[in-house]
Amino acid sequence: MIDQDTGPNRETQSNVALLHRDGRVEARSPSAPDAWASAVHGQAPGDGMAHSIGGLLKYRWTIIATMAACLTIGVVLTLLTQPLYTAQATLQLDRQSEKIMGHDDTTPIDNYGEEFFQTQYGLLKSRALVDRVAQGLGLAADDAFLKTMSGRDVAPPVQSNIRLRGQMVSDRLQSGLRVAPVRGSRLVNVSFASPDPALSAKVANAFADNFIAAAIDRRFESSSYARDFLQKRLAEVKGKLEQSERDLVAYAGQQQIIQLSERSTPTATGMTTESGTSLPAANLEAFSAALAAAKTDRIKAEQKWRTAAGASGIGLPDILQSPTIQELSQQRAKMQADYQDRLSVYKPDYPDMRQLKARIDETERQIQIESSNIRQSIHVQYQAALDNERALEGQVNGLKSSVLDLRGRSIRYTILQREVDTNRTLYDGLLQRYKEVGVAGGVSSNNISIIDRADAPRRPSSPKPLINLLLAGLMGAGLGVGLSALRMAFDQALRTPADVEALGLTVLGAVPPLKRAVAALDALADVRSPMAESYQSLRSALQFATAEGFPASLLITSPWQGEGKSTTAFAVAKFVARLGFRVLLVDADLRKPSLQSVLGADNTVGLTNILTGGVTLKDAVQPTAIDNLFLVTAGPASPSPAELLSGPRLKLAINDAGTAYDMVIFDGPPVMALADAPLIGALVAATLFVIQSGRTTRPQARSTLARLQIAGVHVIGAVLTRYNPTTAAGGNTYGYGYGYDYGQGAVALPKAEGRSSQLMRRARRLVAR
Repeated sequence: MIDQDTGPNRETQSNVALLHRDGRVEARSPSAPDAWASAVHGQAPGDGMAHSIGGLLKYRWTIIATMAACLTIGVVLTLLTQPLYTAQATLQLDRQSEKIMGHDDTTPIDNYGEEFFQTQYGLLKSRALVDRVAQGLGLAADDAFLKTMSGRDVAPPVQSNIRLRGQMVSDRLQSGLRVAPVRGSRLVNVSFASPDPALSAKVANAFADNFIAAAIDRRFESSSYARDFLQKRLAEVKGKLEQSERDLVAYAGQQQIIQLSERSTPTATGMTTESGTSLPAANLEAFSAALAAAKTDRIKAEQKWRTAAGASGIGLPDILQSPTIQELSQQRAKMQADYQDRLSVYKPDYPDMRQLKARIDETERQIQIESSNIRQSIHVQYQAALDNERALEGQVNGLKSSVLDLRGRSIRYTILQREVDTNRTLYDGLLQRYKEVGVAGGVSSNNISIIDRADAPRRPSSPKPLINLLLAGLMGAGLGVGLSALRMAFDQALRTPADVEALGLTVLGAVPPLKRAVAALDALADVRSPMAESYQSLRSALQFATAEGFPASLLITSPWQGEGKSTTAFAVAKFVARLGFRVLLVDADLRKPSLQSVLGADNTVGLTNILTGGVTLKDAVQPTAIDNLFLVTAGPASPSPAELLSGPRLKLAINDAGTAYDMVIFDGPPVMALADAPLIGALVAATLFVIQSGRTTRPQARSTLARLQIAGVHVIGAVLTRYNPTTAAGGNTYGYGYGYDYGQGAVALPKAEGRSSQLMRRARRLVAR
């Protein structure tokens, strides 16, 4: 039988090929992790829209009923709500410079950023301001206010209890107060809502007035407190400063610590006086610099002496540059030239020749003496530089001990000096702040002002019927859509490419369902049919599945029977062969084969004969009516297909096929409840997973993929069959009624699709056998 409706509509790539062109099968470790897809394609906008629209249409009555219920509740609540009138006053909050504890006269509260405004908003909503407003308006003794705000008379126990009345008034004021800053400005709206328009305006203005008054009171209180606090702190710090200075002077005299100079360093809090350099430290610094220079001179002199000691003759630069050596050398050269000229006339024993030779030897001796003197001078310079360096090293070492000893004695001095500097800085800063507080203690301009006072509103601010109904409708629509989405979420069937990709599989294509009375072979024969186009797209995707092109060997399987794996295997083999590749199609479904009936092939010799060793692969291959496409049928029925497939001959057959054919395609059995597909998938280069839209569920697909992963199968992607974008999103399914049992040659066609009379006759003849 040929399973129906599989094929792709998109292309992908996978860079893994286990079966090489030379026929070698690369071993795979079953325990190695297998990434089902290296990249998951994003869902097309049209697919997502179709899925959403289909779900909304399917559950439209749920959405409509939810919206109607929410609208009804909104109307009832609007009619039962008491009208409220909101009065609003507008304030302007200006930042001002605070000098109480600032660092300088120009430090504004701007440095605190948004914290200033958030503090002011908090003060407007504070309980202290609410109590101040209630006290100023006398609301605690006003029964009319409590009756207006609560909608009922005040209970007798509350009337006689002042504390409870005050608490109720404060609670009502806080519940009706709203503070709303105006974005991008220093304005803030203070509003109050109540059932009485005049009361709303009265309370809103009272909040604005009392907020300004409270700010002024806080300014006076903070100034007075600051003066008292600074005065006490000045007295304490002054005493500490004087005592620390006396301790510093006494300790310096006791330890004979002499500082050469002092310097003042500006800091964030003022000028800080630091101790200068001590006398031993200054001497150490000077001798260390002299020692470094002496070492440099000694190294130069030593190198010069080593050069002079190693040089022979007068090759030393200092010798060559000596004026005496240069003059003697010129004389020697001149006499040697004269000697050579006379040698042609006189013999060496001639008196004049002897005399000239003696003069030459004397000049040579003088050159040697002068060279020796120069070398001796270089050695004397080197020895002097070495002695100077050693003397300076002795001085530096002695000064180091003195400095270390002084540092040990200066620890206490440094602590005392730091304490003096700290106390002096604190004293100067507090004194400056005390002067500023005295100047700023008077009344200054207020930084809070009223821009607009509240007026009694003419129309209620709540409830708002139109807005309430709109919100109720939106809430009902959202709740209805949420309920619909929840119902869709419990639908576990894989219907769209996005559902398959959520499993981690790359969707290589989606094949549309066939129309009624149209057979799969007839649809594939028409290259312009949707099915044929989808399978050609799958062929294009497989062409880029590996770095070498098509996978050398490919297993096509599915979770269950009847999902379209046989149709996919035949279609892929057909369209790859049309490209000129030699393709071998193997019917590996040993329990229920179907390809021999479709292609009209002889099933006497097939895969089972190869696996039992009865024939070779070459003897079992049959040509087909399609060019470059060859077939190996399932062969005679076997009582134990799993044992045959687990033997060594299947791997040898795959290797032999890889050397003779460009691509080997296995039409495998389904995975669930059978061990055949994992055995084949572990030996081939790649596996293609066929899923029927609306039939296989997510748990079933995950379980199937887990079995393949345990076996070390490399799944390069999936094909979604019978996929209809207009109905799949809505949850429609398609029933097949395909029974899968152990009966070789049994052919059952989908009820929704017919076949040609010729194929029906072939199926009946095969069943009759």
